[in-house]
Amino acid sequence: MQLPEKDIVWRSHWLRQALPEDPNLAPPLEEATQADICIVGGGYLGLWTAIRLKEHNPDFDIVIIERDICGGGPSGRNSGMVLSAWTKYSALAALREGNDALSIIKASEAAIGGIDAFCKAEGIDSWFDRIGWIWGATCEAQLGAWDDALNKLAAHGYVPARRVSCDEIAAMAGTTSHLGGAFDASSATVHPGFLVRGLRRAALKRGVRIYEKSPMKRFSRRGKLTVETAKGTVSCGKIVLAMNAWSGSIPELAPAIFNISSDDAMSKPIPDLLDKVGYRRAPLMIDSRVFVGGWSPTRDGRLSVGVSGGVIGLGGVVDRRFHGPSPRVADMRRALRDGHPALADFPLETSWNGPIDRTVSGVPLFGAFPANSDIVYGYGFSGNGTTVAYLGGKILTSLLTGGESELTHSVLVRPVTRGFPPEPFRFVGAHFVRGAVRRRDDLEHAGRKPGLVTRWLAGLAPSGVTPSKANLRARKG
Repeated sequence: MQLPEKDIVWRSHWLRQALPEDPNLAPPLEEATQADICIVGGGYLGLWTAIRLKEHNPDFDIVIIERDICGGGPSGRNSGMVLSAWTKYSALAALREGNDALSIIKASEAAIGGIDAFCKAEGIDSWFDRIGWIWGATCEAQLGAWDDALNKLAAHGYVPARRVSCDEIAAMAGTTSHLGGAFDASSATVHPGFLVRGLRRAALKRGVRIYEKSPMKRFSRRGKLTVETAKGTVSCGKIVLAMNAWSGSIPELAPAIFNISSDDAMSKPIPDLLDKVGYRRAPLMIDSRVFVGGWSPTRDGRLSVGVSGGVIGLGGVVDRRFHGPSPRVADMRRALRDGHPALADFPLETSWNGPIDRTVSGVPLFGAFPANSDIVYGYGFSGNGTTVAYLGGKILTSLLTGGESELTHSVLVRPVTRGFPPEPFRFVGAHFVRGAVRRRDDLEHAGRKPGLVTRWLAGLAPSGVTPSKANLRARKG
């Protein structure tokens, strides 16, 4: 089977480039089958977990069921940033004392090289490019956003990035609109479409059975484990829930997250303009908003731009508002006018949005159901999903096979606790908080101080890449 053209043209730019080269579509599950392990979700986390499980034991019979196509969710729609977790140091440390946070950060940095090495070994051209990352300030209020993490990590003898001046940023990226920042040379970019489709091929090569266009209807929690789709059933020994934003539909997982969209756009090819402004092959950049704006050049001479903080989900439902052209291209241009004005009028090729799931601390979580340790989960990615999903494959494999590692004993593995109010208060409150964050950013860029209520509401926002007061208030669950 092959994916029809009408099911390609509406997708993200990344998938529209990748799928014509790899349009194969696995059949839907329309029978009763058995497996050792059933993985629900065919994105980065589900595929990495399947691959790691096969490496642990090639005889494992593993089934992946995917509601759409592998990579159809955030794995094929993200901005292609491959970052370590050092920006989340304070949030990690607040959740657990000791050196746990530092171990996670070091593992996430090693994951960047691990992704590169895996792609080379498998012959996956994911456009991996270690161009580095500039975390910058586009107004006075943002200056020093990176200091908390860098100072605390320096006290442990770990220096993941160096502070850079306005002039240094101009020399690296061709813009004088950043007043200062931090440069992390370890970071990279990838082509999400080529990466996730490459992982799909790697899983199939190892004997993983994949069923696409097979949304899960229900699964059992006790007794003989089963996963049901509309027309099929998987009877299995263990279940992996790797559902990302769709985790909000699972009662045991929903309390820890809320869903919000991330919006992206891709320019037409503009290699001459990128050369002219000094941004043809240069570090990926983000500003220091809580709902960040970011951009990076691509191998084929385009500009990739993204902003977070879009459509808010209600009750864990990922509805049509999360699928289609982005309504926020004007916001992306505004972020560029603040951060790289020479690129703000880029000629638009296409835009899209998609759901991401955020925890109150900004830290993802993995674990097993308290009532049944044979059902494991991983979700809550925001900002560092590419690297953390790579680590998550190792974590979930260890949880399923009884393995031990620093990661399985880290704060990434923890029980689900309620991070947000129940619905509908979560939905209503999230709109107030989102509005306050946007007002605060607008006022700060205008050189004005936000009012007390705006500052208080904005301080409730969980962050993605950059820290917020909500991150720093995170406590043990």
